[in-house]
Amino acid sequence: MAAILVALAALAVFAYWAYVFTLTPVPDPRGWAVGNTEPGKTLRFYLDRPNVKEAAIAIGGNLLLLAPMGVLLPMASRRMRGALRLTILAALVSLAIEAVQGTTVSGRTFDVDDIILNTAGVLLAYLFVGRRVARVVHGPKRTWLHRTFGRA
Repeated sequence: MAAILVALAALAVFAYWAYVFTLTPVPDPRGWAVGNTEPGKTLRFYLDRPNVKEAAIAIGGNLLLLAPMGVLLPMASRRMRGALRLTILAALVSLAIEAVQGTTVSGRTFDVDDIILNTAGVLLAYLFVGRRVARVVHGPKRTWLHRTFGRA
């Protein structure tokens, strides 16, 4: 129970920082912020630039932005265990963030590549850390087959 409370508190802190990093206005005095609805376009832009550090920060930042969801949600709730559930939820959360950025936040835009990277980050975090942590907190995951017929 204590681990679940810690996970819920960590989710609240995570939500605040995700808000700060994604939904607060940023200066764009030159009007360079443009949206992207073509998958891979922004990734190619960063990968084609000579500044590897800039690309690593942009791509890595998007991979890491929502990654805590892949660890904290399965810890907080048994129902959030499973790669498919988390992937769908992460994609929806990222889509919501991008939609708000693209319509209401000054200096920010909608970018489909951000959705792809954010979702991939959650999935990777779940696969490498979240599954193990959830197993420690909640015990082994029981599939419908195990619930219906018992463990063989």
